[in-house]
Amino acid sequence: MTRILCLLSALLFTALPVNAEQLTNIGNLEVHYSSFPSTFLTPEVANTYRIQRSRYSAVVNVTVLDKTQAGKPAVTAVLSGQAKNLLGSIKKLSFREVREGSAIYYIAELSHANEESFSFTIDVSQGGNSGQIAFKQTFYVD
Repeated sequence: MTRILCLLSALLFTALPVNAEQLTNIGNLEVHYSSFPSTFLTPEVANTYRIQRSRYSAVVNVTVLDKTQAGKPAVTAVLSGQAKNLLGSIKKLSFREVREGSAIYYIAELSHANEESFSFTIDVSQGGNSGQIAFKQTFYVD
């Protein structure tokens, strides 16, 4: 199981094409986020985390870290969000919590068409900290 977590972490934070480091500071929180095609996951990892692998499906992943504690541990948070395409169609993001040891991830799945671009807005709250993540991404069908 630890190998799966390492693979998932590597995919989410290092192997994906990104414009810059994808993190936002919200008060005492460091919020890391990424989105990627579900086909980037191996069938075993997707099955373990109950993620549907499809050429028309993407995954949004968010991790919330507490900057005030040594080692910046992952903390639980409340997330809600949406993805809006260029035509103005809005898809609600339904996040679910995934725990693996001390790691805590929030994952949402999103269906898309080829070359569909989305503007994401995700509200994050934890304790007395609350704020919003905003980013854009285009998905392609393999």
